[in-house]
Amino acid sequence: MHQTIGLDFGTSNTVAVSADSDFATQPISFGDGNEVFTSLATVLSFLDRGAARALNAEAGPWAIKQFLESYGDVRFIQSLKTFAASPVFKGTGVFGVRFEFEDLMATFLECAFERAGTAFDPSSTRLTVGRPVEFAGYNPDEALAMERYRRAFQKVGFKDILFVMEPVGAAFSYAQSLEKDTTILVADLGGGTTDYSIMRFEMSAGHLKATPLGRGGIGIAGDTFDYRIIDNVILPKLGKGSTYKSMGKVLEIPPNLFSNFARWHMLSIFKTSDDYKEMKKLLRWCVEPEKIELFIDLVDEDQGYPLYKSVSETKALLSSEEEAEFSFAPLGPDFKASVSRKNFENWIAPDLARMDRALDATLAKAGLTENDIDRVFMTGGTSFVPAVRRQFANRFGQERMSGGNELTSVANGLALIGAREDAGDWAIAA
Repeated sequence: MHQTIGLDFGTSNTVAVSADSDFATQPISFGDGNEVFTSLATVLSFLDRGAARALNAEAGPWAIKQFLESYGDVRFIQSLKTFAASPVFKGTGVFGVRFEFEDLMATFLECAFERAGTAFDPSSTRLTVGRPVEFAGYNPDEALAMERYRRAFQKVGFKDILFVMEPVGAAFSYAQSLEKDTTILVADLGGGTTDYSIMRFEMSAGHLKATPLGRGGIGIAGDTFDYRIIDNVILPKLGKGSTYKSMGKVLEIPPNLFSNFARWHMLSIFKTSDDYKEMKKLLRWCVEPEKIELFIDLVDEDQGYPLYKSVSETKALLSSEEEAEFSFAPLGPDFKASVSRKNFENWIAPDLARMDRALDATLAKAGLTENDIDRVFMTGGTSFVPAVRRQFANRFGQERMSGGNELTSVANGLALIGAREDAGDWAIAA
């Protein structure tokens, strides 16, 4: 059996794990000699090197460094996965070069694998790729997303490609430790989506057999929680709710302009939009122009990623602290805001309710109740949020909760599935 790689291409981070024919797994590390990472930020940057030279592309932390430290023009792209199922996204121009979705995804993967500590030949390596149960975005086109995924991997050189539901990968990773037949609910809580998968694992003659019982999900997860902090703490500072004067009337500045900014992965599109041009023209009529000027400065200076990073760090602190202080220099040297866990949980309460209703639908579709679930396995970065863990524990009981390797379990399970002779049985049609 040739080498297998399990790839968890995430909204915020990407993880890859290799497996051999003996089912020994090894996380793939990415480095440059000085720093080594096993989880790579899913970000991409292009440095404009002039008409006579090719674009200089970087991925992960090297893309962030290029974006923050280069003196030349840099195009920074993040949350690429959220565009996968969008028919509206029809590619983008990068310094005069046209990139379709699959070109961007392939460039990210090529940059990542160039820095991989594990050498492999894509043409003779099986790639087992995770895909979400529900793609993020408004009215997502699943078939379009899968076609884009396949074309991207083929551009990198992979020929043997299997697609497996992300929570199935996590379930398989966890199931390796089972000692008896078990029905598992996997809650994969990432950056862009929350995915549920219910599976029955049984041992037969020493062979692990799995029967899928149900799946579901919703396009709400960590990025949505970040948005709640931005919406309540930052956007009022940038003019949300403020007004402008027009033909003798005082009107509210359109709220949709602020939602574009809050969803930081949309900034690169918003920056070149007609809405943004109109907003600049509107500035002279604003009642509080200093707030809109700050809004414009942040967009012009591509502060979306640094802002997102600061917000995410604040959210992470709230997983262990009752209160966290948020500060972000581009908002002003005197700007500081105290964010309490209580307020944060109030802000995300409607999102948690929608996630819970999606779980209701998943159980109902499978014809099951909470009592039919033996174990609940939580994976993904958003599973660390206390309110999320509490919601599952209250529903299923703390004694049935499991976790561990939250950031690598999907990729590890995908690699193990890919190494099996019956790997095709676990895959879905692309």
